[in-house]
Amino acid sequence: MSIVRSLLALLVLIATLGAPSLAAAQSAGVLRVSAIPDESPTELQRKFKPLGDYLKRETGMDVQFVPVTDYAAVVEGLATNKLDLAWLGGFTYVQARLRTHGGAVPIVQRAEDAKFTSRFIVPVNSTAKTLADLKGKTFAFVDPSSTSGHLFPKAGLIKAGFNPDKDFARVIFSGSHDANAVAIQNKRVDAVAIADRILDAAIAKGLAKREDLVVVWKSDPIPESPTVWRKDLDPALKKKISDFMFSYGVGDTPEAARQRAVLARIQTLPFKHADDTHLLTVREMEATGQLIAAKHAGDYAEATKAQSALNVIAKERAALPKP
Repeated sequence: MSIVRSLLALLVLIATLGAPSLAAAQSAGVLRVSAIPDESPTELQRKFKPLGDYLKRETGMDVQFVPVTDYAAVVEGLATNKLDLAWLGGFTYVQARLRTHGGAVPIVQRAEDAKFTSRFIVPVNSTAKTLADLKGKTFAFVDPSSTSGHLFPKAGLIKAGFNPDKDFARVIFSGSHDANAVAIQNKRVDAVAIADRILDAAIAKGLAKREDLVVVWKSDPIPESPTVWRKDLDPALKKKISDFMFSYGVGDTPEAARQRAVLARIQTLPFKHADDTHLLTVREMEATGQLIAAKHAGDYAEATKAQSALNVIAKERAALPKP
């Protein structure tokens, strides 16, 4: 998916609030926002600029988009109080939660972010027709902290009997899903991992051609894309943002219809609440991959640690309300 869409939608809603003076990091009238770079930093900046200018005009605040070069930098920015709001992937949220000791709090996710997948893509004339055929090929992941560009793909490979560190001829991390789309279109590698909606967006932008590509593997549905704020933001501001956000575009009034039209222009639906529970699958996938890798390596201590993590997740899942 376009990584800034959820974040930009969130900021559109903030702009309508007439936000009050912010505490802590906002005391100087600056709101710092960022997103994991699944697209190039220049493209993210280009998309953000009109909205940033609008927010500055409407709120009187200096709204700054802070571009980063990799996924880890967003986590570090939240942990060191250099960012106030950020759009994260599922795995980067898990990392941010640990790194900030619970200081990065999920606010919302898009309804459609609960149901996307990762794909392995090869050129249409590739000799690889199945997952097993990828052995001995060159392969591109996205970023070590990417949920759909590394965590789920790697776990899928391990589950299928692959050793990602040994069974490929070469493995690279391209840095973004867009870069993977370009790499596979131009046959710079034999196969790539990419999120399905980002592939669709890349094709729409002309970065790749659907008729030139073939899917050889698809993951299970992946929970993703929480927008988070820092826990220590002004409580009154957080309440106004939250109250407004979950009523925006909801209902059958003419105003609600107008609001949904605004959301449609940034390709999203009204928001859903986000919390830790919708990311249990991500945590489980991470721990399962660690367990399998540890068993393959004969590392008893790491295997025990991973199994303990899975036991904790199982207890949390069992405690959830029944649907």
